[in-house]
Amino acid sequence: MAWTPERIEELTQLWNAGHSASAIGKKLGVSKNAVVGKAHRLNLPARPSPIRRDSKPAQPARKPAPVLKTPPPMPAAPAKEERRRPPMVRVQQQQEKSTGRRCQWPIGDPATPDFHFCEAPAAGGKPYCAEHCAVAYVVKSRDRSSEAA
Repeated sequence: MAWTPERIEELTQLWNAGHSASAIGKKLGVSKNAVVGKAHRLNLPARPSPIRRDSKPAQPARKPAPVLKTPPPMPAAPAKEERRRPPMVRVQQQQEKSTGRRCQWPIGDPATPDFHFCEAPAAGGKPYCAEHCAVAYVVKSRDRSSEAA
């Protein structure tokens, strides 16, 4: 469909008369979106939204905050109870002093002083002892039918 000067003139007249885009589209044999797009390209005045919104109640005007000449003094930060973390250097030194490979399974909260590693002899080629290897390395069975029974 081509926009001839006659059709553009009719679109402009209907638009200025306040007809809806869908009504103009039906009259011209085009879609509503074609009418809206052409009206936009012709810089015709925008229409108010057909959706009626509830008007919001007017909010009272707020007073601007007073301008302070000097900023108020900052309150002192409350003293926080600090939790000491054991330095990782100490843990690494303990591991280096021990002979042979030891289990690296962490025990306890690293933020508490009683945090430590298992330190049992490590299983061959693994970072954990046999007991912790059983927990850390779970082997999936290839035969799933035995698991379902």
